[in-house]
Amino acid sequence: MRAVWYEETGPADAVLQLGEVADPQPGPGEVRVRLRASGVNPSDVKSRAGVRGPIAFPRVIPHSDGAGEIDQVGEGVPAARIGSRVWVWNAAWRRPFGTCAEFVCLPEAQAVPLPQGTSFEAGACLGIPASTACHAVFADGDVTGQTVLVTGGAGAVGHYAIQLARWGGARVIATVSGPEKAAAAEAAGAHAVVNYREGDVAAAILAANQGRPVDRVVEVEFGGNLAVTSAVLGEGGVIAAYGSMAEAEPKLPFYPLMFRHASLRMLLVYLLSARERAATVARLTAALEAGALRHAIAATFDLAESARAHETVESGKLIGNAVITIP
Repeated sequence: MRAVWYEETGPADAVLQLGEVADPQPGPGEVRVRLRASGVNPSDVKSRAGVRGPIAFPRVIPHSDGAGEIDQVGEGVPAARIGSRVWVWNAAWRRPFGTCAEFVCLPEAQAVPLPQGTSFEAGACLGIPASTACHAVFADGDVTGQTVLVTGGAGAVGHYAIQLARWGGARVIATVSGPEKAAAAEAAGAHAVVNYREGDVAAAILAANQGRPVDRVVEVEFGGNLAVTSAVLGEGGVIAAYGSMAEAEPKLPFYPLMFRHASLRMLLVYLLSARERAATVARLTAALEAGALRHAIAATFDLAESARAHETVESGKLIGNAVITIP
């Protein structure tokens, strides 16, 4: 099969190689997926660059997210699954064989039925961006009647979080850094959008919610946004944080948050429990089948352009997801 791999970490154009490797064969309890799309996420790019530590295997085929059709099954897996359209998660998590290839084998639970009407390119965005957003929004229960603040509303996770929170019956306020990103957040369904680079951000968020504090924050930058978050979070509120790159070791305002009975939930989508994963998959499936999700595919590439895809994600300029298509 054709695949892209790296054998050392470093710049994309220096370490990513395109070539042929042996076709994988599914073991017991596994399926083989003929991939049609592979999602390129910031975590994939950071792993390849060495930001997440030294390379863990002699050779790594990158990317955890993808979508395609099951074409073989291993022992113990129903043959009826052959031909099914699926999206996959955690393909490259603690494994050397990700989705930047024509085929991938993985445990059958990691190949989720892809609803009709959802493209393979969209399916390649469900494993990390959409699943992170879904867990961040719903991990503590339904959000009907709540106000959810989504920071970084134009980001890949923020885009899905806005839609999922609104689908779940919440009022949604999003923060962004400029007019183009504001338009993206509004298109995703945010009831109100605040530019965090202008004026008193906390005051603007409260004003957008008729002076009331918010119930939940889906947080892309925990440390950098903590002053604002602390000012707008209501009693019993929850901060669901999935990133803190600008301030990796923030100083926590413990007593102000304690006296609001606030909760901090830090989440890593790769480590969802079986129960959390099942709940996330069920909600995403329901949202997809209801037509509640639009997918922001900002750029597509082919396998031979994998280095350029990584560089594009690294640039931080995309408003949406980068996907590699595999005919």
